[in-house]
Amino acid sequence: MKSFRFLLSMSIFISLPLYAAQGHHHWGYSGQGNPENWGELSQEFITCKIGKNQSPVNISKSIPVQRQDLKISYPALSLKLENNGHTLQASNIDQSPSIRIDDKTFMLKQFHFHTPSEHTFKEQHFPMEAHFVHQSSQGELAVLAVIFKAGKDNPALAPIVRQSLKSGESVTLQQPSDIQGLLPKKSTHLRLNGSLTTPPCTEGVTWVILETPVEAGPAQIQAMEAMIGHNNRPVQPINSRLIIQEK
Repeated sequence: MKSFRFLLSMSIFISLPLYAAQGHHHWGYSGQGNPENWGELSQEFITCKIGKNQSPVNISKSIPVQRQDLKISYPALSLKLENNGHTLQASNIDQSPSIRIDDKTFMLKQFHFHTPSEHTFKEQHFPMEAHFVHQSSQGELAVLAVIFKAGKDNPALAPIVRQSLKSGESVTLQQPSDIQGLLPKKSTHLRLNGSLTTPPCTEGVTWVILETPVEAGPAQIQAMEAMIGHNNRPVQPINSRLIIQEK
């Protein structure tokens, strides 16, 4: 049993860089490798086609509950940034920030960006969304999603977007980054079961979507879009899932 859990954990960990190059499958957001065709590109990606709990989704209603089972602990981090051709991904290289959901700890592995947002709210996109990808010691995945709206410049975002990395380029930031500044002060959030939003579209992912948008300057949003283009997967059917709002 221990060997099985180890192998499962390793297989999930290997897929954690959601946008790791899959050159021989040629998936992307346009052309023959666009999201509508992901499930046809490889047997490894079949869940993108047949999965019933896929992400992202449109959020039109939720069930409010009076509980708060989310704790976020993000210290300042030394970050490595990489434009891997699908997104701008940031990986921490010196510490282990975490979140706790229902008394279970999930360690932050990386975070990355989408322009426009992948989740929609009453069928409306926000200009940008960040996904903070976490993994528990048992290999379970949890993604904390943050949406951005145009407004004031965001100091925490500034060192990330000023890099202007082209596909295949990477850089390690010289100063620790305050990633807590990428989160809203209000912690009201939505929870639902979903999947990775890129191939192999693995299901069983706990999604925590912070409801309050974070401001980013229009130029900051444009700088991110210039680096990564439009990289949002279309919303998927909600099917029988419930969206819980925790206050």
